[in-house]
Amino acid sequence: MELDISERSVRRILKDDLGLRPYKKIVEPALSDDQKIKRKQFANWVRTNFRKEKTLKILFSDEKLFDIDGIYNSQNERVRVVDRADADKRGAIKHKRKFPQKVMAWLGVCSQGIAPLVTLDEGTVDHACYIEKVLPVALEYGNKVFGNDWIFQQDGAKPHQHYLTQQWCRNNFPSFIDKDCWPPNSPDLNPLDYSIWDELANAIDWNKVKSKSTLIQQLNSLVKKIRESVAFESCASWTN
Repeated sequence: MELDISERSVRRILKDDLGLRPYKKIVEPALSDDQKIKRKQFANWVRTNFRKEKTLKILFSDEKLFDIDGIYNSQNERVRVVDRADADKRGAIKHKRKFPQKVMAWLGVCSQGIAPLVTLDEGTVDHACYIEKVLPVALEYGNKVFGNDWIFQQDGAKPHQHYLTQQWCRNNFPSFIDKDCWPPNSPDLNPLDYSIWDELANAIDWNKVKSKSTLIQQLNSLVKKIRESVAFESCASWTN
């Protein structure tokens, strides 16, 4: 406005003359100096102790809360119409409940595929629930696909760090990444966070999700349809 140049001319200058392109900001964990040090120590530990083929024997695991309102991408989900009023009529309003019903889901992923889904709809998951309902599923699946040579991974959630959980892992898994090795605040180090959860969430037909039970049905049905290639590639690229 100060230079008395039209918006179209500014866009042409940016795009054609200067060759500039717009890029979205990427969301990354906000890390403290101490967390950065621990991440570097973890990376060096992996580089020193793990060959590529050994990383392909890691069973990664994570929990995620799903609610019956589902997900949507505000950037990509558009309605092409004449005006806002017409857009609203054609479904351009996303309704969100104030307190939607939620389901906690646990999942494991490795280079060989996807572990059975565990739904935990009782509310908060403590170490006792985690030991009783989740870890035996991880153990059975890991032994099934790898035999007695594999590694279990879990993040630093409180139920995972509990001494009884750590003891159970030490007594039952062939090997596992303990609480002192896995760095804090590191969702970008888990294939479930950077790949698999999105694959599952986008496969769900959210129009069919009307209650907690229908959400659980969709999760159990569609987790079996996650592509094996996605599971393998997300784990194979982990060291990168």
